[in-house]
Amino acid sequence: MKEDFLRPPRTAAEWTADALRVVGILGVVAAALWLKPTTAGVAAFALPALMLPRMLGFQGWFDTAACATVLVAAWSNLLDLYAAIPSWDLVVHFACTGVLAVIAAEVLTRADVVGITAAARPRSRTPLVLVPLIALALSAVWEMIEWFGSVYISDAIHVGYQDTIGDMILGGLGGVAAGVVLTLLDVRRPADPGPDARRTPGAGEARDCDEAIPHR
Repeated sequence: MKEDFLRPPRTAAEWTADALRVVGILGVVAAALWLKPTTAGVAAFALPALMLPRMLGFQGWFDTAACATVLVAAWSNLLDLYAAIPSWDLVVHFACTGVLAVIAAEVLTRADVVGITAAARPRSRTPLVLVPLIALALSAVWEMIEWFGSVYISDAIHVGYQDTIGDMILGGLGGVAAGVVLTLLDVRRPADPGPDARRTPGAGEARDCDEAIPHR
C-alpha cells in the first residue's frame, strides 16, 4: 500500500485523480476558514475515501471516478443540493455506495478475509453476491451516521423511515452495479514489472548466451 500511495502518477487519469484529492484537501481548509466547524468536519469525513483508491492501487479511471463521486457526495451536503434537487439524495446514494463497496471489497481481499477482487478469480460470480451485501452494510452505517448527526449535531439533517429505506434500497442497487463491474473488469492497476523484467539483454549478453550453446 505504501508503494502504491507514493507511486508517481503516470497517466492523465491518475493525474486527474490526484488533482481531485488536492481539491478535497483544499475544500476542508476553505470550509474550516470560512464556514461552520461542522461543515469542515463533513468535508474532512470524505478524505479517507479520497486517499484509499490510491493506497489500494486502483486503475486511474476508477480512481478518478471514485474521487469525483465522493467529492460530489460531500459537497452536495455542504451546498444543500440534497434539499434543492429532488431525488438527488437517491442518485448520490446509488453512486457513492457502489464506489465505497468496491473499495471495501478490495480492503477485505487485501486483508485475506475473502477473495472478492483477487486476480486469481477472473469472471468469478463472488462479487455479484458479496458486493451488494457490503453495500447494504455500508448503507446501514451511513444511515446511522445521519441519525446521529440529526440528533446530536444539527436538526437540519433530515431523517425518517421513508428516507432511510429509500436510501438503503438505492445503496443496495449501487452495490449490485458495483458487483457487475467487478465481475467484468479488474479495477486494480497491473503490478509494475520488476527491474529484471524491464531489463533487456544487450549485445554482449546475447553473445554470451550464444556461446553457451554448443555448436555441432
